[in-house]
Amino acid sequence: MNNKAVIAMSGGVDSSVAALLMREKNYSCIGVTMKLFQNEDIGISREHTCCSLEDTEDARSVAYSVGIPYYVFNFSDRFRETVIKRFVEAYENGATPNPCIDCNRYLKFDKLFE
Repeated sequence: MNNKAVIAMSGGVDSSVAALLMREKNYSCIGVTMKLFQNEDIGISREHTCCSLEDTEDARSVAYSVGIPYYVFNFSDRFRETVIKRFVEAYENGATPNPCIDCNRYLKFDKLFE
């Protein structure tokens, strides 16, 4: 049986080990990273932060080492519209928004799946 898996890869240890374990179990895998924003857009340094170019290159390197294809999807416009904009509007209206829920709903389990 040719099981298939998509591994959301951040460049960190958890997703890297997951990719390796899935390959060892004979899954046909691909690695993906969602590009959601530019660090400079949110006022933080490009280097040594979550979701940096360095992290993406780490993920690409792991995918190559494990022998799986790797893709980066630029969802920054959709992230700004469906996550950040909704977060700001909710917060300004006194709500306590959870951007991770919107990111999962509109990006990870919607656009990425598509």
